Amino acid sequence: MSDKKMSCIDCAVGNCNKMDGKYPDFCLTTNMNEKVLAEAMACYAEGSDDRKMSQVSASVEHDGYMKWCRVEEIIVFARRMGYKKLGIATCVGLLNESRKLAQILRAHDFEVYGVACKCGTQTKDDMGCNENCNELGVNICNPVLQAKLLNEEKTDFNIVMGLCVGHDSLFFKHADAPVTTLVAKDRVLAHNPAAALYQADFYYKRLKEDQVDLF
Repeated sequence: MSDKKMSCIDCAVGNCNKMDGKYPDFCLTTNMNEKVLAEAMACYAEGSDDRKMSQVSASVEHDGYMKWCRVEEIIVFARRMGYKKLGIATCVGLLNESRKLAQILRAHDFEVYGVACKCGTQTKDDMGCNENCNELGVNICNPVLQAKLLNEEKTDFNIVMGLCVGHDSLFFKHADAPVTTLVAKDRVLAHNPAAALYQADFYYKRLKEDQVDLF
């Protein structure tokens, strides 16, 4: 393995959250590019959407810490942001869950509009996918269309429900409104992808090994 550039993911200190002045030599905080820091902080200027979103996020974290589930956090966040119309970008495999989510959100007086990933019924052949991909169905997931349809509906805030890896990235890229994720798809681990990390030294030890066959 070539020499790596150390960053926050290589730090076991975590004092940036404690501010006691003890940092590793490679710490991003103590070796900060001041221009980048200034550019980032400028986004939080008084009256900006980013500033309001940051303030509301902090208030939701504080008020609901260890008390509210993520669905409740989304409801409170959306309400405090003044959002009225919420979009749901859902995998067709999670339509039941998305309907339940819509029922919950509507019970809290939000307008809800959802688009499933297979909407538009475009084929994988038309997209130039490898023909073996048709073994899981001939129609392709279309996150760009999902984003554009929700943009057309002028949603204030969008919620991702189980879009595939990469498909979720395309949705984030093309959505006009801010996006949060409620369900991160992981069919093997019951949509709890963090379980692989918790078991990375045990049942999922293979993930830390170089497995050519996996890729």
